[in-house]
Amino acid sequence: MTQFLNKKIEVTNTNFYKMINKVIDNAEVAVADIPNNATLMLGGFGLCGIPENCISALVAKKTEGLTCISNNAGVDDFGIGLMLQQRQVKKMISSYVGENKEFERQLLSGELEVELTPQGTLAERIRAGGAGIPAFFTPAGYGTEVAEGKETREFDGKMYLMENWLIADFALVKAWKGDTAGNLVFKGTARNFNPMMAAAGKITIAEVEELVPAGELDPNAIHTPGVFVQRIFQGTGYEKRIEQRTVSA
Repeated sequence: MTQFLNKKIEVTNTNFYKMINKVIDNAEVAVADIPNNATLMLGGFGLCGIPENCISALVAKKTEGLTCISNNAGVDDFGIGLMLQQRQVKKMISSYVGENKEFERQLLSGELEVELTPQGTLAERIRAGGAGIPAFFTPAGYGTEVAEGKETREFDGKMYLMENWLIADFALVKAWKGDTAGNLVFKGTARNFNPMMAAAGKITIAEVEELVPAGELDPNAIHTPGVFVQRIFQGTGYEKRIEQRTVSA
């Protein structure tokens, strides 16, 4: 017994993660079980850091009745705009939607339900969902249409309104690098809504530009731990479009 207790067993984090493999073949497999009427979070800011492959797979799959939580709605022929074209989106919970004429048309015609949320509030609602915080108070939107139907309360002489968390059936995120255990590293502006959405999805699907074996990523550089990611695959054919290109004469 003493000999057993004194025996040194070394299990490193690297060895542990090598036993975990969350890799799937491609976007089509990743979204295969997303049903009609699901609630989705889609990472990205403008067209930066959006899950292009997953969106294309959903368009091909013709999944409909979706509630999409995203900072914006893409443009007419790219990003979530592709799903809007196919009438796959029932409701948008967004902040900035000014680059999409089809979004505007569906909103004004009553075809699309829209919940506009201040950008900081949207980010905090998603973060709260990932942290398990069901509600919080913020001054943003008090006294405007945003506050209609919401509880308000005074703190230290200032009025606040209560906002509820946001969680999703599936969170679709896009990272620069990832490993087979689901750890993610985002690059530049793509580190926007993606990390917080990864934590707020019941099932998180990550597409990455580069997929490496577990243990190759610098632990200090990881933005989203693999514990938040259930599926990961290496994407292809990223366009990385620019919404509005301005050049000098």
